[in-house]
Amino acid sequence: MPLDSRIDEITDRIRDRSRATRETYLKRMRDQASKGPRRGHLDCGNQAHAYAAMPGDFESGEKGALVAERTPNVGIVTAYNDMLSAHQPFKDYPDRIKAAAREAGATAQVAGGVPAMCDGVTQGQQGMELSLFSRDVIALATGVALSHNTFDSALYLGICDKIVPGLVIAAATFGYLPGIFVPAGPMPSGLPNEEKAKTRRDFAEGKIGRAELMKSEMASYHGPGTCTFYGTANSNQMLMEFMGLHLPGASFVNPGTPLRDALTDAAAKRATEITGLGNEFTPVCDILDERAYVNGLVGLMATGGSTNLVLHLIAMARASGVQLTCADFDAVSEATPLMARVYPNGLADVNHFHAAGGLPYMIGHLLEAGLLHEDVATVAGQGLGAYASEPKLDAGRVRWEPGPRESQNDKILRPPQDAFAKSGGLKQMRGNLGLGVTKISAVAEELHVIEAPARVFHDQDAVKAAFKAGELDRDCIVVLRYQGPKANGMPELHALTPSLSVVLQRGHKIALITDGRMSGASGKVPSAIHVAPEALDGGLIAKIRDGDMIRYDATAGVIECLEPDVEAREIVHPDLSANGFGLGRELFEVFRNTAGRSDQGAGVVI
Repeated sequence: MPLDSRIDEITDRIRDRSRATRETYLKRMRDQASKGPRRGHLDCGNQAHAYAAMPGDFESGEKGALVAERTPNVGIVTAYNDMLSAHQPFKDYPDRIKAAAREAGATAQVAGGVPAMCDGVTQGQQGMELSLFSRDVIALATGVALSHNTFDSALYLGICDKIVPGLVIAAATFGYLPGIFVPAGPMPSGLPNEEKAKTRRDFAEGKIGRAELMKSEMASYHGPGTCTFYGTANSNQMLMEFMGLHLPGASFVNPGTPLRDALTDAAAKRATEITGLGNEFTPVCDILDERAYVNGLVGLMATGGSTNLVLHLIAMARASGVQLTCADFDAVSEATPLMARVYPNGLADVNHFHAAGGLPYMIGHLLEAGLLHEDVATVAGQGLGAYASEPKLDAGRVRWEPGPRESQNDKILRPPQDAFAKSGGLKQMRGNLGLGVTKISAVAEELHVIEAPARVFHDQDAVKAAFKAGELDRDCIVVLRYQGPKANGMPELHALTPSLSVVLQRGHKIALITDGRMSGASGKVPSAIHVAPEALDGGLIAKIRDGDMIRYDATAGVIECLEPDVEAREIVHPDLSANGFGLGRELFEVFRNTAGRSDQGAGVVI
């Protein structure tokens, strides 16, 4: 199928805009790759340190093979810890990868670990103010791990919210090396997500106690694996397939299953085949071009993915010399039908989505509709068409066969010509309040336009207190400011969702406008988020007063204050000194001081 003209035009605009930065990036990557295997630049003392703990003796073991550069050496970068359910399965991956590499005639070493925090634990807590910056810390830590310069390719073990974007930024920076991203899969389905959400709303209204809330939460998050709603973690996994950095069909296979183990083995083996020592050299820099990012944007829109990826994709692209803008997200959304309904955009979880046909079904249909670039480099060694296949077990190993062509549940998954909506549901918002983004795929149509007086807050606890006091039981637009990267690290504000949802259920129109983030689980509450410039940078959002008339118009993509004198007002910033200490926030002052704008990825290291 010929490429859709709209997708073609968007790609051309990105290519033209990125020409200078992409050429500079690729020149650097080619220069690094031309120097051959990295170990060749280490002297004897360097190499002795690097291989001292490897098994066997020099003559017959792995050490001699590494020195002779006869065999690939795969670096493992792991985000393992056993507090994150999604990352707990990674505990045993290094030994499994090393065994698979040996079987393939190669070696593997754990190059280093990177931090991985759980936004579910820190939601609504002070620790969330470190969350976005952890993406940059992960990129930096990966840089340290790979700086030993002894690897021919890398395996990146990470899943959750900031971990995959941080690893991609680093993989792009070391783009002369091949790299494969290795997932662990979602936990089996537990309490249905809508029941969990109802319990949270009931708790917010005081209808139930904490014991009932805890019982519900523990029934939802109950075992190893990714949370099963379609938030940022699972959006990350989708993205890695659409961008060709996973093996096909790897994203949503449950942990601890034979197929999951076989896919990990296959990733290790494939990482040995795509090095510069063989005939299939596939460095990450060749994968992460403008076409791959457009494919990722299409996947994000077609699945109704996380708003956090608006920040992360821009930052990831910049690391590979590609210049994305919020307008690109808007344009791709307009061209891409919403093919999936997964919670919070529907009742199904990712296991139901996977069973209904999942990513192979979607990629196959989007390719047929001309909405994806097929002619891209991938770790599978073929174009994106390989990702319309699904993995099966065959005598303990993986083989791929054509993916499903029919949806097994049309309440969850539909083809483009019969999609749930004509556009993807993410929309750029512009106006005198600045530049932001909204996600409307789960928002009722009658809430797409709201004009109401502002109720202004400087922290989310004050919003919750106002809700409990009944002050939000009216049509209003909650303006929550000083939540941007420079003010307090741009925490997610998902903890507000239950309270604001209750206001909607009571029949009032309410929206949120903020320079902060919502969760990847942003749901039924209309929200204009990531507003830039942020309040601390002098954005107009800092000048809003209680009672000002605000217009939120997702149909036209407009956020504006309707008061004629708003531009002339002076800004008096609140005292934000308390944001600078406690739970390690002291260590991140340099990050807050140097953070970029949210519409530029809110990055520190790029």
